[in-house]
Parts: sequence; structure tokens; C-alpha cells
Amino acid sequence: MSTLLEKISDLNDLILQGRALEAFQKYYDENVVIQENELPPTVGKPANLKRHKTFYSSITEFRLAQPLKVTVGENISMVEWQFDYTHREWGERHYTQVAVQEWRNGQIIKEKFYYNIKS
Repeated sequence: MSTLLEKISDLNDLILQGRALEAFQKYYDENVVIQENELPPTVGKPANLKRHKTFYSSITEFRLAQPLKVTVGENISMVEWQFDYTHREWGERHYTQVAVQEWRNGQIIKEKFYYNIKS
């Protein structure tokens, strides 16, 4: 049985290998709730998978994804990421994001992203 630190490390490694959708399928619960800042949450694995696919297919140039810090507690993990990419609709993006994941039975049941993108 893997520890939570091993699971979040594997998830992050999959993302770094360009296998984010595989990581999503492996580690996210069927009823996962994902929220960007204070926007309304997206509920359920199918809706979130569609959102992920739309996001990744809109990236025209990918320069950097780097986990800066990882913290693990009881059924919770937090990862500070640095991103640098160009999105078809949003243009160039350079920002730091904190992802907070709540876990149950080895799966992420809730994730919230905190970031501020300056125009």
C-alpha cells in the first residue's frame, strides 16, 4: 500500500511526463469536485475529464511545469506549482499555483486551485 506522499509524488511525476490525463484517471474519484479559485466547482469525473481535455488541447506551447513544494497531512496534500505556457485563447501564462487535494481511499475527492494571473 502506497503512502499519500508516494501517491502525490507519482501523480506529479505523471504530469511532468506529459501524462496528466492518465494521472487523472488513476488518482481522481468518480465524484471528484474540482474548483478554480472562487469559480463554481465542477462536479464528477466525466465533467472534470472534459474540462481537463479542453484545457490541454488549447495549449499551443508548453514551456514549464515544475512542482516547487509538496506538503502532505492526514488525507490532504498541497502542491505549489510553477507554470509557463501559451494558451490558444488566453495567450502567454506565467504563474504559481497551489493545488490542495483532499483524499479518501487513495483517490482525490476534492481539489481546489489557488492562483493569481496578472494581466
